[in-house]
Amino acid sequence: METNLRSGLTSKTLFLGLAITQAAHSIEEFYFRLFDVLAPARYLSGLVSDNLALGFAAINALIVVFVFWTYFRRVRPAATRVTAWLWGWSVLEFGNGIGHVIFATDADAYFPGLFSAPILILFSMALMVRLVHPVGQMPVQ
Repeated sequence: METNLRSGLTSKTLFLGLAITQAAHSIEEFYFRLFDVLAPARYLSGLVSDNLALGFAAINALIVVFVFWTYFRRVRPAATRVTAWLWGWSVLEFGNGIGHVIFATDADAYFPGLFSAPILILFSMALMVRLVHPVGQMPVQ
């Protein structure tokens, strides 16, 4: 189905945007060393490696691989239960983005991941709207 500005973006396109944003978000978290300021990130990174940066990078690499696996193996071919996968990721990434905003607000300062958090929130909310109102079923303005 052709997508234009009137009909909006497809859920596949929105999910790909979410996946790319998650990859950028992971890089931002690593670059600004989230594992040094967030205890759960430090703990999980330490379970993977004594080198926290390496452990954090490995965990985030797995997350990014998983989100792109979801896109290429579940979303793009419209596999069975694709809607559940889309809802799961959109809710997870919405919470991730909101969490970073809350942490930054609480700290009254930059918190690693804050720059990309609004984009995660935007893509996840747009995807949720698209899941509720598929292309071609959007209310006419």
